[in-house]
Order: sequence, then C-alpha cells, then structure tokens
Amino acid sequence: MFGCVLMFRSLHMKLVLILVLLILSVMIVVGTLLDNRVSSYFLDDFRSQMEDVFTQRFLSELNQACVQEDAPERLREMIAAYSGQLGIDANRDFCILSSGAGAYLTGSDDELGEQLEITPNIITALAGGVGSRLSSVNDYMDFAVPVSGGENSYIIYIYDNKSDTAELTWMLFSIVIQVVLFGLLFAVLLSFLLSKTMTNPIENITKGAARLASGEFDDYIEVHSDDEIGVLTQTFNNMARTIRYTMQSVEDERNKLNTLFLHMTDGVASFDSAGHVLSINPAAEQMLGVKFDENLSFSELFPGVERPEQEKELPAVDYMHAGRTFQIFFASLSTPDEPQGLMAVIHDVTELYRLEQVRREFIANVSHELRTPLTSIKSYTETLLDTPELPDELNTKFLNVINNEADRMVRIVKDLLTLSRLDYGRLEINFSRFPVDKLMGGVYDAMLFEARNHNHQLLLELDDPLPVIEGDRERIEQVVVNIVSNSIKYTQNGGTIIMTAANVENGVQITVQDNGIGIPDEDQPRLFERFYRVDKARSRERGGTGLGLAIAQEIVKLHGGRIEVESKLGKGTKMTVTLPLRPDHAALIQEHE
Repeated sequence: MFGCVLMFRSLHMKLVLILVLLILSVMIVVGTLLDNRVSSYFLDDFRSQMEDVFTQRFLSELNQACVQEDAPERLREMIAAYSGQLGIDANRDFCILSSGAGAYLTGSDDELGEQLEITPNIITALAGGVGSRLSSVNDYMDFAVPVSGGENSYIIYIYDNKSDTAELTWMLFSIVIQVVLFGLLFAVLLSFLLSKTMTNPIENITKGAARLASGEFDDYIEVHSDDEIGVLTQTFNNMARTIRYTMQSVEDERNKLNTLFLHMTDGVASFDSAGHVLSINPAAEQMLGVKFDENLSFSELFPGVERPEQEKELPAVDYMHAGRTFQIFFASLSTPDEPQGLMAVIHDVTELYRLEQVRREFIANVSHELRTPLTSIKSYTETLLDTPELPDELNTKFLNVINNEADRMVRIVKDLLTLSRLDYGRLEINFSRFPVDKLMGGVYDAMLFEARNHNHQLLLELDDPLPVIEGDRERIEQVVVNIVSNSIKYTQNGGTIIMTAANVENGVQITVQDNGIGIPDEDQPRLFERFYRVDKARSRERGGTGLGLAIAQEIVKLHGGRIEVESKLGKGTKMTVTLPLRPDHAALIQEHE
C-alpha cells in the first residue's frame, strides 16, 4: 500500500497520468467537435435542399394544383417529380397533410403517415407559416410548408429519420476510440523518456541547493540546457550573486520610483512641516500652471484651500482652477528629515463631474418625459371614471388622448431601449450589401404621403449610377426616415424637402435639405444630445422624444460614417450622412469596445 502511494507520488507516474488525461481530453473534445460538425452539416444540407426546391415559383405551382379536385394526388405527383432534388430515399419521405388537423392524406410512405406525430414545424405550417426549424437534439429532420388554392389548403411535409447521420457518427466514434488507445500507448512510452530527461537535472539541482544552504555561494551548478530546468539552475546560481548587488538593487529601485513620480498622470506635490514645497512632479505643474520653486508654499499652490492639520483625519477636497475641477487627496509624509510633512495627490475629475451632470440631466429628462404623458393619462382617466354621463363624442376624444399619450410613452421606452443596446454594444447590426438608390426610393415612397398631408413638395435626386454599399439596410433606412420626418415636422406647410444621394470618394453622401424653420446657431452643437430639443413645446406637440437624432448618430458611427448639420434660422436645415462603401469592421468593434 505504501509502495503504491510512493509510486503515484513519483514524477514518472505524474507524467503518465498527465499525458493520459491530456490524450483523453483531446480525443473527447475532438470527438465532440466532429459529432457537432457532422450534425451541423446534415442540418445545413437538409435546409439547403428544401430552400432550393420550395422556391416562390414552385410554391405558386403547388398553390395552383390545390384548386383541382384531386389536389392531394396532384400534389403528390408534383413532389415525387422532385424526389431527387429533395433527397427522397429509404430514410427520407414526404407527406401531403390536411391543413385542418395535420391528418395524413397521401405520400411516399403510407406506414410513416399512419404513425406520423405532429411536430413543431407541422404546427407552424398549420398556423400558416413555413416550418423550417431544425435542431441537432432531435432524432429527425423535417420541413413543412403550407399551400392553398381556392378553398383548399394542404401541408407539404418532408421527414428524414437521420439514419445517415447516426451511421457516420458511429464510424467517427470508432475512429476516435482507436486513436485514444494508440494515444494512451504513446503517452506511456513518452513518459519514460521525459522522466529520464527531467529527473537527472533535478537531482543535480537538489545537491546544489544543499551546498548553497550550507553557505557555499561560490560553488555554482553547471547549466546543461536552456529550458525551464536550465532557468531554475541559473536562478540558483544567481542567488549567490544577489547578496553582492543588494545595495545596487536598492539604488535601482529608488531610480524607478523617481521615474514613476516624474511620469505619473496624476499630480503629486510634497510639503515640509512649514508648508513649503519639497517636490512637485510635471503633471502637477501642468495642472496648476506653476513651476517648481523652493520658496513656493502650500497657500500659493492651492489658494483658498486650508492646509490639513497632522493630528486630524486628512480629507479629500475639491479645487477649481482655470475652469477645471481637481480632487486633492492628502497624506502624512514622515521622513527622517521631515517627520510632519504632507503629500498631496491631485486628480483631474473635470470629465467625471461632466459625466455626472450629464447623468443627472438624463435622469431628469427621462422622468419629465414619462411624467407628462402619465399625468395626462391619469387626468383623463379620472374624468372618465368620475363623470360616466359624458357625451359619447367627448368620451371618444378623451380615450383618443389617452391612447396617444400611451403611444408616446411606448416610443420613449423603445428609443431608450435602443440607446441602451447601443451603449452596451448589444444592438444587432446585420451587415449586407444593398444598392443606395433602392434604399432612397423606399424612403421616398414611405414618406411621400406624410409630406403631402402637409402640402410639402418632396423631391428625390440621385446620382446615376449610385454604388452598392455594405451596412445594415434597416438601420440606415431608420436614420434617413428620421431625418426626413424631422424636415416634414419642422417645415411650414407648403414647403420643399429635397432628398439627394451622391457619390463621394470611397463612399456615398445622403443629404436631406428643407426650407423650414431652421435651427439657431447656439443649439446646433447640442442637436445630437439625448432629449435635447430646440423648441421643446413644439417638439412634444408634434410627438418628438428628443432621442431620434441621438440614435441616428450612433447608428451612423457603427457604420464608420458621420452625420453633419447645416442650418440657418428661418431659412432651413441641411442634414448630411456620409457612409463608406465598406466599413472597417475590426476598427469599429475596437472603437466600440
């Protein structure tokens, strides 16, 4: 028993166990990855076959076949004609099901139809959708698509029992088992070689350590290799030399501390017991706008700040200088020469204070924006509850107000969620290539009715040709719609709004220009701030949340572009969005993080 314990404590057995566990772990991971890859391959191949066959054209033909009296049989013949493309074989069948309860009508295997279970994809098809969801957990693959014509409707259902997948998985598993057995044998053989290579140098180090413990610092161990054991041997040799260089090391550490003091980003200043400056680093000189002088005192360095007394707890104080805010932390400084000195660490908190102010304004704005519709909803609701004899016309008017205010709250919350996802990098961006002219045409068609409601003239001017760019079409469209919507809202009835898209170097430039009320110069720098409105009363009256342009700017940044505004009060506004043809995804991800 004791011998077994010593054996397992030996370096040789530890190496054997480590290598065996390593081989087993690698093979398990490899086997798992192979199994997942095989399963994913069959799922992707099955999905691809289904999508290649059930195109819109083929579905239209199936829908026409549903009109005929013998529709199930006709559908069966049409699906059978595509058996090769659908991969119909001994493991894969098709069925024609009724759209009422999914009952089997006909197909390639009547026995399968009699035992057919209602799967989630069949349920999806019964609800009118295409059931194409696949999972590697299930022991089958299926696909269900609804077809209809006239008063008849059916479900085309493809079922695969995944026998091919199981056979290939078992074959891979057998190969992995064979490799594991070979790896175990290899691990045992390799461990003998490693143990011989490692134990001899370790024995030499042990003897050398014993001599070193006895005080023989000049008896160095011979180094035979450059690996970790060689490094360890050299470390033992260096221990003898360490004593000789102790004083030099202390001096080196002192130089390092001095370098750190000089290059700190925070300001540091030290004072003697009388309040005279002993030292001050360059960061403090730059922050406070001073230069080191032996006659410089605490009161001159920090005017208006009371020097802390040594016997009291040293508090941190805020100090304003040259339009910036600094936080000063004090600590006692005791040295043989200055037993009652003082050290001040100066930290620039201007940006932190600004961010805190922004946070408070944001919370106040959110509270105000949500409180206003809530107040209206509560007021009108209480009126309806307290006055049941109100005329129907007035009841309807009050309910419309309540509904509009509720919609307004929904828009606010939706915009806040979008901004939150942007801030935390969780907004889903689906990059694809799309033509700019199609996007602009879609926005023009969508906004034309709203523009005409205000008697506006909406014009679309496009370069020919316009490039195909890469980006999230839905998000870019959201940006353009938001800008056009603002132009419609803030242009007097009967105005002109011009949408243009032009080629620029390595990109495209989208411009929306109107002859509306314009934006004052002092408001333009804050136009993209959250909840900021130029005319708050008119913005709320027109349903604005003050978040649209903030969201637009973040979306444009995610595409590597920029958004700019040019406006003259009373003359109109021009918003310009510049987008690259192909954004640098790696740079955008790094910038966002």
